[in-house]
Amino acid sequence: MAESILITVPFRGEERQFEATLLVMGYIYKFQVVVGETTVLFEKDEEGTYRAVIPWEDLDRVKKRPDPELLESLARALQTLFQ
Repeated sequence: MAESILITVPFRGEERQFEATLLVMGYIYKFQVVVGETTVLFEKDEEGTYRAVIPWEDLDRVKKRPDPELLESLARALQTLFQ
């Protein structure tokens, strides 16, 4: 069973909440967050900070990509929670 947490992030003057689901794949873990209609995966990069990735197979279905500022806020929130 996947574990989920609720993340609250500031975005353009308001607080927005997103459910992040923990995905464990062997020694690697990622967080799956649905932003609008887009599934975004957050994973650690080479420097140990979180980056947002839209799965390759989902790119053709994405009608409107999530705002980069919002994705950065989510990545910072995850970094703060899981340092």
